[in-house]
Amino acid sequence: MQELTTPGTLVRHDRLAREADEERLSPSATRSAQSRGRERPEGPDEFRTAFERDRDRIIHSKAFRRLKHKTQVFLNPEGDHFVTRLTHTMQVTQVGRALAKALSLNESLAEAIALGHDVGHSPFGHTGEEALSPYFAPDEWHHAAQSVRIFEVLEDQNLTWEVRDGIRAHSWKIHPPPSTPEAYCVRFADRIAYLAHDALDAVRAGVLAPHAFPAAALERFGAPGRDWVATMINAVIDESLRTGAVRMDDATLATMNGLRDFMFEHVYQSAEQLRQQRRAIAVIRDLMDWHLEHPDEIPDTYRQTDAPAVVQAADYIAGMSDRYALATYDRLFRPMLNL
Repeated sequence: MQELTTPGTLVRHDRLAREADEERLSPSATRSAQSRGRERPEGPDEFRTAFERDRDRIIHSKAFRRLKHKTQVFLNPEGDHFVTRLTHTMQVTQVGRALAKALSLNESLAEAIALGHDVGHSPFGHTGEEALSPYFAPDEWHHAAQSVRIFEVLEDQNLTWEVRDGIRAHSWKIHPPPSTPEAYCVRFADRIAYLAHDALDAVRAGVLAPHAFPAAALERFGAPGRDWVATMINAVIDESLRTGAVRMDDATLATMNGLRDFMFEHVYQSAEQLRQQRRAIAVIRDLMDWHLEHPDEIPDTYRQTDAPAVVQAADYIAGMSDRYALATYDRLFRPMLNL
């Protein structure tokens, strides 16, 4: 194969050069060389910064690969174009990087947080907290905390403190809030991404008509889809540059929150969605009960034996993809189907 370059046309860009590049970022940006470090100290990589290494470790994890077979909103949808947990993650990553880049923040840190933020989700969309709540104290099980647990315990990746902190607090209801501006970029990116792509999926599924969204949202954000994404990203950038903190102006934030309330009423908690969610919750709880009665059936490859039995069972069931959970349910509770 003929070479596409000539000798001397490529320039080495190693970790030291990349860390030097970070010195030109905004004063409030998080520098990888100033990270609070890892639980177990490691020598530096020759080429990658600490946050770039975390990004690569997350992408190569088993939990990240399972996202391609986990539901975002619609369970078992007809057609190939509905959003999955993996495509949602990729869109959050794109928006998070766009925000970080525009604000001269650490793009690699935002990318790593975004890529890892949802690996703790149970199968069947946002049913995990409700399905698993009877087995734990109130608010004890949350997908964000489970994401951190995966990278700290179940697939110990020894990630930096900043990436783990951003994953822990990517949800707006988690307190204390994250400690880096890059994590705040991911907070906004998560909400911007899911509002935009879930709206398109709702139209695609026939749940909503394109003109059925709140007038205030259509007037402020434009048509569902790329117009929404661009407008909300620009609103965060403009207000953040004006105030010096990652935020959205109050008027646009109120419109976005009103749109979110509308989506909960008409999509996430619609009668049909609630019916499907009840079925999904029943599957998860049946699987939990069965594995609590048969703890030896939890595979050793996904089992932290020092944890209480209920945590071991939740680790296993929450880690399942939708299709693996359904296949396991059929094997355990519908044996006649396997004859």
